[in-house]
Amino acid sequence: MNIYKAAVIGAGTMGAEIAQVITYAGIPVVLKDVNQDLVNRGLAKMSAIYQKRVDKGKMNAAEVEEKMSLVTATTSFDGINEIDIVVEAVPENMNLKKEVFRELEPHLSEHTILATNTSALSISELGAATKRPEKVIGMHFFFPAHVMKLVEVIPGLPTSEETVDDVMAFAESLRKIPVRVNECAGFLVNRLLMPYLNEAAHCLQEGAASVEEIDQAAVRFGLPMGPFTLVDNLGLDVCSDVVKVLLSSYGNRMKPAAIWFRLYEAKRFGKKTGAGFYDYDGRQRGELEKIISSLQTELELKKTECSVERLIYPMINEAILCLQEHVAPESDIDMAMVGGIGFPQDKEGILHYADQVGLDHVLKKLEGFYERFGERFWPAPLVRRMVGAQFLGRKSGRGFFEYST
Repeated sequence: MNIYKAAVIGAGTMGAEIAQVITYAGIPVVLKDVNQDLVNRGLAKMSAIYQKRVDKGKMNAAEVEEKMSLVTATTSFDGINEIDIVVEAVPENMNLKKEVFRELEPHLSEHTILATNTSALSISELGAATKRPEKVIGMHFFFPAHVMKLVEVIPGLPTSEETVDDVMAFAESLRKIPVRVNECAGFLVNRLLMPYLNEAAHCLQEGAASVEEIDQAAVRFGLPMGPFTLVDNLGLDVCSDVVKVLLSSYGNRMKPAAIWFRLYEAKRFGKKTGAGFYDYDGRQRGELEKIISSLQTELELKKTECSVERLIYPMINEAILCLQEHVAPESDIDMAMVGGIGFPQDKEGILHYADQVGLDHVLKKLEGFYERFGERFWPAPLVRRMVGAQFLGRKSGRGFFEYST
């Protein structure tokens, strides 16, 4: 099915950015929210994105006017029956998303696809709240949606192959890189990202390094920003929602470091509240240091060491577990990590990187971290099998990929 007209439900930051991406591709879009003020903010966000392109000389005012004319802003369901795909982008709450789908469904045509921009919630469960579960699918854009190229396409258990194909093609028409991800908690990128962010938090609360030192180590490795800068931009409250989903599915492997709870209690959610792992608005300096000191005393935490390997190897291990579980093939995992979090292109992706350093080395480091820090570092069974088979990566000619020797 060709998609000629779309709708975005929820005119917040992500909803407005997704609507902008759709109009930039020349596709008309209905932008809906519950009141006019929210809709107006969404339109202003879209205009601001286009204005930046004008300021950089990439568009002119006439072109912006043409793109913005493709938007129909509304607080009602008028015109929704003509839509080919709806992208829901309301807050990350299962009950709210179900309610939005139930309200939408009577106004849609039979062929309309219901896509959700959830970053972690079950697509199958959302589909069960509708009368068209075969038309329900995850379409996870990454923040900022007008910049990031990756889109995770996640079918639920009843999602039809036709729906998957249509959404993959739609994402490509938006100049995005779609990666099909078989449904699991956290999908692919967030599932790999959270162990990395969590290990950085463990390093911080154990006094292994400062916020700045940990961020700088990640940037030197080649990531676009450090873990704490990333969390402060995403919002610790948003990350907390994802962590809850991961913890309920994967258990102690995803158990969050204690500092997450203390920052949450202090309402240090990041840039949007003026403070997170960094201070942004002149709040009382030293608050983070007091939190860390208090945790070290209460939990009797001993000073440890921080290294790039300690941060990156949990991601490698989770990527191998995803491969075992057929969440996505090797090449798609690598492409998702490059496109979704900016994993260094010169390292070609996280599994290529594991092949580069050697899977025997990866296993040895994971075992050492396990002895020191516990079960969150327990090596994936597949890496043990591969090392036993002498599939060591580039140096042996075969690892997750094959190499000429």
